[in-house]
Amino acid sequence: MKKIILAVLASGLLVGACSNGSKDKGTDNSENPFFSKFDTPYQVPPFDKIKTAHYMPAFKKGMEEHKKEIQAIINNEKPATFENTIEALDNSGMMLRRVSSVFSNLKSSTTNDELQEIANNVSPLKSKHYDDINLNAELFERIKTVYDKKDELDLSTAQLKLLEDTYKKFVRNGANLPADKQERLRTINKELSQLSLKFDENLLAETNNYKLFIDNEADLAGLPESVRTGAAEAAKAAGKDGQWLFTLHKPSLIPFLQFSEKRDLREKLYTAYITRCDHNDEYDNKEILKKMVKLRVEKGQLMGFDTYAHYILDDRMAKTPERVFELLNQLMDAGNEVAKKERAEMQQMINDEGNDFKLKPWDWWYYAEKLRVKKYNFNEESTRPYFKLETVRDGMFEVANKLWGLKFKKRDDLPVYHKDAMAFQVMEENGDHIGILYMDFFPRASKSSGAWMNSFMKQHTKDDQRVAPVISVVTNFSKPTGDKPSLLTFDEVSTLFHEFGHALHGLLSDTKYYTQSGTSVPRDFVELPSQIMENWAAQPEVIKMLGKHYKTGETIPDELIKKMKAASLHNQGFGLTEFIGAGLLDMHWHMQTDKDIKEVKAFENEVREKIGLIPEIEFRYRSPYFSHIFAGGYAVGYYGYAWAEILDADAFQAFKENGLFDEKTAKKFRDHVLSVGGSDEAMKNYVKFRGKEPTIDALLERRGLN
Repeated sequence: MKKIILAVLASGLLVGACSNGSKDKGTDNSENPFFSKFDTPYQVPPFDKIKTAHYMPAFKKGMEEHKKEIQAIINNEKPATFENTIEALDNSGMMLRRVSSVFSNLKSSTTNDELQEIANNVSPLKSKHYDDINLNAELFERIKTVYDKKDELDLSTAQLKLLEDTYKKFVRNGANLPADKQERLRTINKELSQLSLKFDENLLAETNNYKLFIDNEADLAGLPESVRTGAAEAAKAAGKDGQWLFTLHKPSLIPFLQFSEKRDLREKLYTAYITRCDHNDEYDNKEILKKMVKLRVEKGQLMGFDTYAHYILDDRMAKTPERVFELLNQLMDAGNEVAKKERAEMQQMINDEGNDFKLKPWDWWYYAEKLRVKKYNFNEESTRPYFKLETVRDGMFEVANKLWGLKFKKRDDLPVYHKDAMAFQVMEENGDHIGILYMDFFPRASKSSGAWMNSFMKQHTKDDQRVAPVISVVTNFSKPTGDKPSLLTFDEVSTLFHEFGHALHGLLSDTKYYTQSGTSVPRDFVELPSQIMENWAAQPEVIKMLGKHYKTGETIPDELIKKMKAASLHNQGFGLTEFIGAGLLDMHWHMQTDKDIKEVKAFENEVREKIGLIPEIEFRYRSPYFSHIFAGGYAVGYYGYAWAEILDADAFQAFKENGLFDEKTAKKFRDHVLSVGGSDEAMKNYVKFRGKEPTIDALLERRGLN
């Protein structure tokens, strides 16, 4: 889900929160939009009124209000009850949540120097604020009082889960620690939050600073016309008209590695990508991540666990590192065997061409593509003209309509945070309002790389009324060029369906409590709703809904769909081992027990040797740019994608058995997965939907590994 962001904005591109810069410092805070309920349709953020100078006062006021609400819970003279303590705690801090969600979303999608400065300033304040709550002995005593008599209370399933989660959260955040250890925990939390921000800022700068300009057209050999056109427009925008610009952003990087016949340039671009934040300069992340690992080692042990991995997994579906390693090693072993066969095939192709070099990592994408064309007569670029972004988006909406009767209406009257962003109202089949979905598709210097879903407002219940969610989906797809619209690869189509699945999880949430809403589920369960949606994108019936030639309107031919299907298992060894390798790298970093951490490259090489990752394949994320685990929320959690892949493969079997758009099956999935959030145990909810616990069989079959 995350990303990389740049520190500078092109003038004139942004509206609202990011357009005003330092000139807003004199803003009258009596007009601060965060100080009152948003006076907008459906309470979407008033982006046209939010100024940079509004954030810090809003953060401070939000924290002040939250403190007062917490103190009111503590000072309540009545005995602690579920309603006056647990429920009151869940309802507290709404202003702080509101400003935090808007700020974090815009920092990821439209950042600038000032937003980054605010983030650095507010990070220690928020760390202290939440530590003050989590380590408040009087508050914890009231929580414990309710928890200790939970069996005597007549609580619903959701209420009991909220009580248990609240108690566990306080314990896991140090409420039972002695004072000296609590103080050390505060310091660790503060340092980790600041290091995480710095890691992300370095990665943003490093990614955006690299530019490969090509001034000789002969060096474009092998590149499709669409790639050349995009590179020419990028160069022109950078003031180098007549040249071609390639960057480390995926829409530029991947096609170059796939199609460029210039091996030296492939090596140059690939090396720049995999050595990001690893140049011993101001943007180097190695010492930062080593400090973070050391602090996490200490935090895990401070909390009474052998390792940080044990500490984190104690609160996940997997429960133990042993179970995670069992899954990942099984998949890694299967992937390694296939990857070695793929390597041999590509080396044979190199030899047959009369070359005398050995396959290297910067060759893999290129020869994998050539091998795919040779074996399946299929070139990924051949499908791109059929996947116009707007057609794919509308087809995706149609899939949701067929499954759950959802309707999507573009709303040009709602404020947006950037000219590229657009808003859709999401409704039930009968027209009832569900929520607002923002979509923001194209890369820019101010946006993190990758794709993600987030919320500006999570669904919850207030005064017995449903508060509708405001959700965002952000991607980095190729922009329209010349007379061509944005045309997607099928991999990008799958990415859009993936993030849309997360969005549906947020939009269709129907819970009472904020902290149980939507995606508020264990990290190794949260990818189920997203990954299962990718299955629909791959079905021929759906591909025909999405695939309409951007010029002629012709539906994608059956023959091309058959070739896509046949080629879908191509390069599985590479895909699986680089992916699972990253999950194992994450696990090994957080299984450390010694604070004397090895040098980063030596550690990676040690893990590589241990797991059998062949030298021609790099980790999907090398440590210095592994933002999922060092700048996001996926530490000891990257395995969750593989864990959830077992769930989604097994879950989709129900639709394969009952019908692709079977209403009864879709309703069960909505009722027991999408709408319930974290109001009950994740596996219990899954079994209610599927009727049994999942097995790995469907996953192995789908990947062609059984």
